[in-house]
Amino acid sequence: MLYHSPSERAEVGKADEPVAAEMSGEASRTLWGDAIKRLKRDKLSVISILWITIVIVIALSADLWVPNTLGSPTDSDSATMAENSLLPPSAAHPFGTDKLGRDILSRVIYGARISLSVGVVATGISTIIGLIMGALAAYYGGIWDTIIMRLADVFLAFPYTLFVIVMLAVIGNGIQNVFIAIGVLGWPSIARVFRSAILSVKENDYVDAARAMGASDLRIIARHIFPNSVASIVVYATMNVGGAILTEAALSFLGMGVTPPNPSWGLLIQDGEQYLRSQPWLMIEPGLAILSTVLAFTLLGNGMRDALDVKLKDA
Repeated sequence: MLYHSPSERAEVGKADEPVAAEMSGEASRTLWGDAIKRLKRDKLSVISILWITIVIVIALSADLWVPNTLGSPTDSDSATMAENSLLPPSAAHPFGTDKLGRDILSRVIYGARISLSVGVVATGISTIIGLIMGALAAYYGGIWDTIIMRLADVFLAFPYTLFVIVMLAVIGNGIQNVFIAIGVLGWPSIARVFRSAILSVKENDYVDAARAMGASDLRIIARHIFPNSVASIVVYATMNVGGAILTEAALSFLGMGVTPPNPSWGLLIQDGEQYLRSQPWLMIEPGLAILSTVLAFTLLGNGMRDALDVKLKDA
């Protein structure tokens, strides 16, 4: 194309700038950048993130306002216990009170701390163990793969909740032991997922190139294989947080988890079981807290799975 003047060439150059910028933007797109854009368009995922954020903020800020507004979640005043025992929901006690006169909303809020901490810490423990086991099995293969996968089969052969109960019966109850039991026994599924992801990545040309350049196994796994395999683990770990919360609630309901007077959603359901007919709110309210939080983590995991699917195209 011929340009008749410098000004015309300048105008065409300016017109080409947006096109070049757009092409540059396309080239700079990343998996995680595209995933965030897709996640923002998923209404259920956005609602789940908002709910999880609200629960976290309320739980972390509870010390600033709950004791003065609703009362202590653990202490009971013997002088007023008979007067405040098993009160129905009201303006003073939105969720009612338990048999010891303690505010249920206060206990549900502080119970969120325990449930969220169990979900995050236990999932963190199982994820770390699963990543190490899965990486060893997939990268080295052979005898490592056989031993680790057969060990995972042994763990998966037992009913998970029953296995956790047996382990707690051995090491004892308490929040720290719940972390350990749920975390240590939850690694096989994560190891299998991570192993499959690594097997699909480790034969790529960039891994062979790094190996040919003399990179160590640890560097290859940390710099090349792990970043390209972690997407599936992020999705699975997010869902696993909800599963850990549900497991802790089941253990506490059975008397094998958190010990009284510490508030736990499972303990609240256990306390309200005997009043199911006369005061059903004692079980319904902590039950709804468990349902909404576990559902939020599950929906968020589903949304992240779809967002990280490289086969999906932007509309």
